[in-house]
Amino acid sequence: MPRRKPAPAATSHLRRAIAGAAARLMAETGITDYATAKRKAARTMGADKDTALPTNEEIEVELRAWQSIFQADEHSERLHELRQTALNAMHLFDAFEPRLTGAVLDGTAGRYSPIHLHIFADSSKDVEIWLLAHGLPFETQELPRRQANGMEDRFALELENTTILLDVFPSNRQRRHSGSQSAPASAVKILLTPQTMSLSNNE
Repeated sequence: MPRRKPAPAATSHLRRAIAGAAARLMAETGITDYATAKRKAARTMGADKDTALPTNEEIEVELRAWQSIFQADEHSERLHELRQTALNAMHLFDAFEPRLTGAVLDGTAGRYSPIHLHIFADSSKDVEIWLLAHGLPFETQELPRRQANGMEDRFALELENTTILLDVFPSNRQRRHSGSQSAPASAVKILLTPQTMSLSNNE
């Protein structure tokens, strides 16, 4: 007999459960990739391959709720630390017009989240030479495929006991990032002001 499809209510409940489980994984274990988190969560929930997985936005809602309920004080302190380290890193890489993006910017960063910076150079080789010249140990991370957004390379290094991911873009794409979900050092500095932190914590 063909396998019966679950009722819509059951499917919705499972989808929400997977989103919640994925959020907990991201909050507690250091997973930063939504796709990885939802796949792991789906397996732990016993979902089959045909189950409709939650969107990144659905997981983000659950992640914010989890952090506000179970990690409120810790999350606020850690986010402030990460943003301060991000600002320090942006000053260090000022020559490459860095912009902060990802979880540290949007406020969903967890205990082990890396700091994600977009930087701009004529060539990723220029960045590599700069890192070597300044004695900063780094690794080049392999990209899964050619990036449609123009990213050329990703370097990973440690700063203040935190992983910094540097995504290198051609210099001529810098202007296109001005309206994207990224922020220059001046905006990150504003996020670190007591008034802004207070508003963020009360959302």
